[in-house]
Amino acid sequence: MTDVSEHVTDFNEVNKGLSEENAVLEALRCMNCVRPSCVKGCPVCIDIPAFVEKVANRDFAGAVGVVKENNMLPAICGRVCPQETQCEGSCILARKEKPVSIGALERFVADWEREHGVKTPEVAAPTGKKVAVVGSGPAGLTAAAELARMGHSVTVFESLHAAGGVLMYGIPNFRLPKEIVQAEIEQVKALGVEIKLNHLVGRSVSTEELLAYDAVFLGTGAGLPYFMGIEGENLCGVYSANEFLTRVNLMHANCFPGFDTPVKRGAKVVVAGGGNVAMDAARVARRLGAEVTLVYRRREEDLPARAVEVTNAQAEGVNFVCCANPVQVLGEKTVSGVECVRMEMCELDASGRPKPSCIEGSNFVLEADVFIEAIGQGPNPLLVSMLPALTRERRGNVIVDEDGQTTIARVYAAGDVATGAATVIWAMGSAKKAAAAIDRMLRAE
Repeated sequence: MTDVSEHVTDFNEVNKGLSEENAVLEALRCMNCVRPSCVKGCPVCIDIPAFVEKVANRDFAGAVGVVKENNMLPAICGRVCPQETQCEGSCILARKEKPVSIGALERFVADWEREHGVKTPEVAAPTGKKVAVVGSGPAGLTAAAELARMGHSVTVFESLHAAGGVLMYGIPNFRLPKEIVQAEIEQVKALGVEIKLNHLVGRSVSTEELLAYDAVFLGTGAGLPYFMGIEGENLCGVYSANEFLTRVNLMHANCFPGFDTPVKRGAKVVVAGGGNVAMDAARVARRLGAEVTLVYRRREEDLPARAVEVTNAQAEGVNFVCCANPVQVLGEKTVSGVECVRMEMCELDASGRPKPSCIEGSNFVLEADVFIEAIGQGPNPLLVSMLPALTRERRGNVIVDEDGQTTIARVYAAGDVATGAATVIWAMGSAKKAAAAIDRMLRAE
C-alpha cells in the first residue's frame, strides 16, 4: 500500500499486491478443509483449495491454470471482487481469526503469469455455431470466453471505442489499472473471440443481423444513471457518477487539455450516495484537487460500499456526512451549494437496514461547485427497446429464467442488464450459467 500523501495526488494503483514470499506464507495458512466452504462462496466456482495449495508449493503456473479453468479474468477479480463477503467470508478461519487472503492470492498468480508468459487454455473443436455477444463488460467477456472454449465462434459487439465496459469506464485506475483490463481482454481474444468496437447494436448493427446468429447473449450492463429528482439538477456542475467517472476513466478528462474531454474541477465537491461507485467518484474528485464531502442518508455502519473502500476514502480525506440527504441543488446557472436535511433511522426496511426519515426543520447547506449523484443505475433502454419482445421489469431489467433465457428464443442475458447494478463477480457468475445453457441448446440441435 502506497503512502496516502502520495497516492491521493495521482491515479496510480494504491494496493501493490503480495510479494512472492508473502503469497507463499499466506497460502500456507490454508487448512485444506475436507469440505471447503470457500468454493461455495465463489460465484464462478474456482477450485480455491487446489490453487492455494499450488501457491504454497510455489507452483505458480499450475495455480493460475487452476484459476483460469473457471475464471479468465483473475487479475481483475483479485482486485475488485468483494471477497470478504464471498470466498473469504466463507473461509473456516474467518470464524476465529483472519481468513486466507484468497483474493490477494488470485491477483498474485494472475500478475505472476502476465510477467512470466501467458498460457492460453485449450479450446474445444469447432462446433460450427455462431454466437453474438452484446457488450464487453465482465458478463460479456465471461460469456464470450466460456463459449469460445466450448468451440463456438463468438463475436462481441461493443458500442464504445475500448472493450471492457464498466471495468474501463467505471472503476478508477487506482483500483483497477486499465492495462490490467486490456491484458486480460487479450487473453479472451486469444481464445478466438472477435471483438468489434464502435458497434452499437440497433444502429451500426441491425437487430436482424444480430438475431441471424445461432444464439445471442446480452451483457449490456447497467449504464443508465438514476437521479434524485430534486430541484437544481439541471445546473452546470451536476454530474451523475456514471458520467463523471466515464469522463475521467475512459476519456482522460483528468489530463485535459491534453485530451479533448473536459470535466469541471470543483474546489468543493459533494457526492450523494454510499456504494462503491460513490466512493470511486469521491476519491477521483479528491485526486482532481477538490475538498470532498460524501452525503449518505443512513448511518456509517449501513454503508453498502466495501469496508476497504470506505477506509481508503476516509484516509484520503473524504469527509463523510451520514444520516443526511440532499433535497435541493443551489445556484442560478452553476452549482453554489447543496441543501440537505438530517435523517433519523426508523423501523427496518425490506433489506434489513433502518429506514431513513427526514427530520423536519433540520435543513443545512454544504458549499459546493460540483454535485455528483451516485445513487444507482439501471439497464440502458436503447438495446432493449430495439427488441420489443423482451419482457422487462419496472426498472428496465430484462426478465430471464434461471439459465439466463429471455422471452425471445435463442436470446440470453446475464449480469446487470438482468439483475440491476451488482458486482463484477456476480455478473460473471450469471454469465457462466447462461453460457452453459447456450452450449446445451446449441448442442441439442
